[in-house]
Amino acid sequence: MAGKIKRSLFAIFLNTTPSTETATYALMGQGITSQKVDYNPETSDETYVSEDSGTTDVESYKPTIATQQTAIQGDAVFDFVDDLRQRRAVLNDARSDVVMVNLYGTATGGAYPAEKNTVSIQIDDFGGDGGKSVEINYTVNMVGDPVKGTFNPSTKTFTAGGGE
Repeated sequence: MAGKIKRSLFAIFLNTTPSTETATYALMGQGITSQKVDYNPETSDETYVSEDSGTTDVESYKPTIATQQTAIQGDAVFDFVDDLRQRRAVLNDARSDVVMVNLYGTATGGAYPAEKNTVSIQIDDFGGDGGKSVEINYTVNMVGDPVKGTFNPSTKTFTAGGGE
């Protein structure tokens, strides 16, 4: 049956232990009221001499996930990102991976279609207005091409291949 898809059925999980052998994925959700993937397409435009109308081709993408999060101590995602901020992590120290999961897709054995991507996390700002909760704004920059597969939200495991 066709129908609208609720935002809660598109989940993004961040690996909060990127320097360990086994990934620990935490749902990016607590303190985050809005989040979207900006694909930032790189295009090229040409108008051929034999034609009056131009041609636009998509050459590549540079996806990012701009995130504004209320600071909630004890939330694994906030604690991980706040540690990056405090250390002013750069290059490989600012890298991790995310898994974007289509919970609206067809599950097989509890696993949903997903894609995993290496990311570099940049801290944009931290603080906020007086009398309000602290906020951290950061950008999750995708690095390279994604790996398609499946993700089981119960076990928080990604398996390459087999995704839709």
